[in-house]
Amino acid sequence: MTRPHQHTATVVLVALVAGCSSGSGSHTAAAPTASPPAATVSAAPTSAAPTAAPQSAVAAESNPPGDIPDNLAFIPYSNTAGRYRFTHPEGWAEKTQGSTATFTDKLNGVQAATGTATTPPTLATAKQQDVPELARSQAAFELRTITDVSMPAGRGVRIVYRRNSAPDAVTGRQYRDEVERYELVSHGREVIVELFGPVGADNVDAYKTMIDSLKIQ
Repeated sequence: MTRPHQHTATVVLVALVAGCSSGSGSHTAAAPTASPPAATVSAAPTSAAPTAAPQSAVAAESNPPGDIPDNLAFIPYSNTAGRYRFTHPEGWAEKTQGSTATFTDKLNGVQAATGTATTPPTLATAKQQDVPELARSQAAFELRTITDVSMPAGRGVRIVYRRNSAPDAVTGRQYRDEVERYELVSHGREVIVELFGPVGADNVDAYKTMIDSLKIQ
């Protein structure tokens, strides 16, 4: 599933989290990596994000292999460094580095990371800052939608976009990922969550469970 309002997506809620900025603050987050994306955005606030090599979008699967089973149990996770918590599917592989947490299973993932924005991003700031940064850093980036949101964790924006995954280490195969990116601020603190899986995968319920469970502490 990922930062100044100057940009420099791991959650997670996966891997993730690209950098963006909002309001008077700024945010950065690493892009998620389940089948790792072809490019990531550095989590370091002062470093520039790498630019993805030009690619054509790979074809989406007609029967995507990435559905998250409806009968999965969800378990709590708390990140002390980032002061946030949420639930994720039991059994997913965990990778935590400081305030960034990534959980992945097969082609699906969620990444959560903290930003430094103190006011919620808006539709306008997302279009001006986040979208250009994602277009630069994500392979074969394709914007789908941007909406203002008010979630249990806070207010902000939801950006849905598509990208090519990184080539599989064994087969070299790439998948067309769809990413739901939430940039949320509460109590003057920002958390960025990216939920991701193959285009067309039926992950709506699992994504809702994870993002609704997010709490910014």
